[in-house]
Amino acid sequence: MATKHLATALAVLSGLFLLYTGISYLLAPQATAEGFGLPTWPQDQGEGFLAVKGMRDIGFGLVILALLLTGQRKALGVAMAAMAVVPVGDMLIVLNAGGPAATAYGVHGLAAAMVALTGFLLLRKQPTAA
Repeated sequence: MATKHLATALAVLSGLFLLYTGISYLLAPQATAEGFGLPTWPQDQGEGFLAVKGMRDIGFGLVILALLLTGQRKALGVAMAAMAVVPVGDMLIVLNAGGPAATAYGVHGLAAAMVALTGFLLLRKQPTAA
């Protein structure tokens, strides 16, 4: 039962964190973008790309919370396992662009590991009561 509670807590935190991050990218794109790990950020018209990131994060957060609130734990586990590729991709983008390795691994790599772990815990078969 403790694993189920841990998986639920991680899913809730993931969903809420993604909503927070997404809203931050919409309200203060340049300030929020500094923590992403890329050495330069688009100015003027390029800020639209930061809004796209914000909406992506909001969408992922809403999917997580919607599946959790409707009790679709298996679907949530599959979705989270699939979503783990996004922070892996972000990590690779930061590394490829010459961004700080500490941010790439510490922010995006850790996020990928947490999302994958949450997906695994949600998909793990729970023992049935006797």
